[in-house]
Amino acid sequence: MEVLILLAALLVFLASLLAAYLPKSRPGDDWLDPPAPVGHGEGHGSSAPPTSLPPSAGPDLDDVDLNEPSSGVGIAPRPGEAPPAEDVADLGGPEPDDATVAEIEEALAQAVEAEQAEAVKPRFRDRLAKARSLLAGYVTSILSRTTIDQDTWDELEEALIRADVGVSTTTMVLDDLRAEVAEKGITEPEALMAQLKGDLKARLAVGSRALAFEPGAPNVWLFVGVNGVGKTTTIGKLGKRAKADGHRVVMAAGDTFRAAAAEQLGVWAERVGADLVQGVEGGDPSSVIFDAVQRAAARDADLVLADTAGRLHTKVNLMEQLRKVRRVAEKPPGRVTEVLLVLDATTGQNGLAQAQQFTDAVEVTGVVLTKLDGSARGGIVLAIQRELGIPVKLVGLGETVDDLVPFDPDEFVEALFG
Repeated sequence: MEVLILLAALLVFLASLLAAYLPKSRPGDDWLDPPAPVGHGEGHGSSAPPTSLPPSAGPDLDDVDLNEPSSGVGIAPRPGEAPPAEDVADLGGPEPDDATVAEIEEALAQAVEAEQAEAVKPRFRDRLAKARSLLAGYVTSILSRTTIDQDTWDELEEALIRADVGVSTTTMVLDDLRAEVAEKGITEPEALMAQLKGDLKARLAVGSRALAFEPGAPNVWLFVGVNGVGKTTTIGKLGKRAKADGHRVVMAAGDTFRAAAAEQLGVWAERVGADLVQGVEGGDPSSVIFDAVQRAAARDADLVLADTAGRLHTKVNLMEQLRKVRRVAEKPPGRVTEVLLVLDATTGQNGLAQAQQFTDAVEVTGVVLTKLDGSARGGIVLAIQRELGIPVKLVGLGETVDDLVPFDPDEFVEALFG
């Protein structure tokens, strides 16, 4: 009996020695003896089997000072799993160069601008409310009639003249309309108005409204018109569109006689990302255009947008100066593919006289009609098309850069007559 007691005491002594010399358990080693699973509520057990996980390969948390800033200690990814985003830069791969980053940023910016432009694309109907309100009384009066009589024709004539269509163009439009009414046996005012709108759309649809571009050499688009119509602003807005279409653009500050004209165009060039060529104030505009064409050829740019003077402070005739500008712009390697006359739509029939003068001097290929959303009556579009045979290619429907839009004859007529 005494021997058994001694053996038991010896075993207890040996166990205490082992407990003293073995290392204590550390955080992360509790997988050897996992705690009992927790149920849905405190104090309620669960019959689910315990989950066994291997210890983390990370550093001993006993050695980490929690009061110090983070030193990169994190969770290691599982096999086949992508590392955390913040650790990607530490993987040792090549970083993108500045050119690649710039290309990505530019592409993203263009995508955002294109999406925004599509979302807020201006509509003729919304922007021609003032012009439409001018004609609304006449249209309502005509449609309230039961027949087509002389008063109907008188109201139509007055409406078109007040809309700035002009006397001669109005007379021609109504003469043709009378013949069609008689030929088709039209007797109802609704059918009369439908026929009128169809005729106007057909008249405005004549000719190409696309901006001409010929690959293979720097194209030159000249912008002409009197001061104050918006030539410089039009160049800036059109430059943005051209850049979005993939063109490399050079802007030429050819209006050397208007104070701050070059500075204004310079702001647009910087905003658009185009090269700017300018001369000295009061200098020869032709030399500026020539230098711009040479710059375009040297830098593989394919489009030169050239501003020109609206008036001169010298004894030289403006139209003679513009003829010289065009001759110089057409010298190789340059190629003039568009001469765009910029007109202020609010000037009405005065715009028609301006168009005639500029067309005689520089062979205008198209018209840009600005400020059509203001107090303009809109009928000047018909007068220009009929009397000069020059298509209106672009119209300004607001102040923002995206408010310069291609002219749509159908949308224009519907917006004007409701």
